[in-house]
Amino acid sequence: MSSTVRVWLLPSLRCLFDEPVQVKVTGLRSRQVVTMRARTTDEKGVVFSSMATYRADESGEIDLDRDHSLSGSYVGLEPLGLLWSLKADTLHNLFIKSNSLNPHMVKFSVHEEEGEGRMLAEATNERLLIGEGVSRQPIKEGNFHGVLFTPPGEGPFPAVLDLSTLRSELRACLLANKGFMVLSLTIYTIRPTALKEMHLDHFEEAVDFLKQHPKVGGKGIGIISKSKAGDIGLSLAAFVPGVKAVVWLNGCNANVAIPLYYKKRQILPPLLYDVNKMIPTESGAFNCKYTINNPLAEENKDSLVPIEKAKGRFLFVASEDDLHWDSKAYMDEMVERLKRHGKDNFESVSYPGAGHLLEPPYGPFCPSCTHLVLNVPVLWGGDPRSHVRAEVHLWKKVQEFFRTEL
Repeated sequence: MSSTVRVWLLPSLRCLFDEPVQVKVTGLRSRQVVTMRARTTDEKGVVFSSMATYRADESGEIDLDRDHSLSGSYVGLEPLGLLWSLKADTLHNLFIKSNSLNPHMVKFSVHEEEGEGRMLAEATNERLLIGEGVSRQPIKEGNFHGVLFTPPGEGPFPAVLDLSTLRSELRACLLANKGFMVLSLTIYTIRPTALKEMHLDHFEEAVDFLKQHPKVGGKGIGIISKSKAGDIGLSLAAFVPGVKAVVWLNGCNANVAIPLYYKKRQILPPLLYDVNKMIPTESGAFNCKYTINNPLAEENKDSLVPIEKAKGRFLFVASEDDLHWDSKAYMDEMVERLKRHGKDNFESVSYPGAGHLLEPPYGPFCPSCTHLVLNVPVLWGGDPRSHVRAEVHLWKKVQEFFRTEL
């Protein structure tokens, strides 16, 4: 390594996962061309890496907030490009970061462009999932198992139920860092293909747990849910009292795949999907956008979630380049239905160029990975730049929505 070259991560080497970091290099030769690299390892031991070529200015400095990448994993002005363009050497890998206690460690380095690319300097960014003073508590109550994140202090705090299909604590603990009490829950207790029915009562228990918690205040409970968890969130809003605000991310307007029961009777039949409609692509991943049967067909209308019965407010979010579900069409139908019933208890946002997997910002963009139910690689869609910008905007929007409504 060079004794004069240095990589700076500003304002600090440590930050929260959803915070930007400014990457700078000093001590290079005037106008020197170098390769910037980033590298991290996920919880399964899969290595993710990115690289971009930059030219130093007259004083031998590079600032990713100012300078354009000339080539590499991305081109142009992308201050956080080395983070979102991180990818594995093999196709169809989702970056797995589910344990909130372990920080996301990213090593940034600068290398000579010539020869063997000798490393000149490096610095490690420690990106924390769980903030100072936030507590993490596994919860086993009745029919639900989850993890509760509580901000520091006595409260009372607004409360959010975070429903997901894959076990991940990322979104929940990052929301807790912002002052929300968040209960993280996966909707599947066993492998999805083995589930014969789902019971809304089990999720109602989680809502009631939050309502009765001594540190919870506010007007009611918030819910954030994506994909298949989205229709569970809608159903809670429609059938369960005390649900005040629901964020629905790239879900369906109907109850997908599994019969839904409440108080010992079926309330929604399943909207089925047809695997024969999966479209193979050159990458080996399948486009599944139109595999779900039409929820508006006469024979499927009973599976529509009756959101017009809901007392709370909705934030509907759809990605226009979602290649997994036709989420924009599902959102448009719900908006029209609520208007038809004289309702204005909703906001809707759509993101051109964004894909299915909308997450808190600054994680690696994932175009495809193996599907939990289908067990084959599927396309999620999205142009990386547009998707990342959508995540940054959405993350602020979600917090504003919950602060206003809860």
